[in-house]
Amino acid sequence: MGRGTGCDIGRTGPSYNSAMSYYERHIFFCLNQRDGGQACCADHAAQDAFDHCKAQVKAAGLAGPGKVRVNKAGCLDRCAGAPVAVVYPEAVWYTFVDRSDIDEIVESHLKNGQPVERLRLPADVGR
Repeated sequence: MGRGTGCDIGRTGPSYNSAMSYYERHIFFCLNQRDGGQACCADHAAQDAFDHCKAQVKAAGLAGPGKVRVNKAGCLDRCAGAPVAVVYPEAVWYTFVDRSDIDEIVESHLKNGQPVERLRLPADVGR
């Protein structure tokens, strides 16, 4: 058996369960920069939000296998709601304004599993 087959040979540690995902949650931040003045997340401090989230997740002890992974993403095609992030596996899309919004997402959703309703991106917001 090899990579991607579900084989747990060589895997150890109390948090590993072959029936579960490697991470409990992923949060993806769109960091895309568009040309020609088009709406994009990079123009709305998305990199700062990503960096802040990553630091907050680490400080809260939420980072690592079986926990949370903070990821950079290219265009998530929801530019009109910029800046945007999405949390999986719940597929909860967020828009945010500042670091306090990111803190609330980390505390409520990433730590306690409760989405932050006031920051949810409306379903009809696209590019």
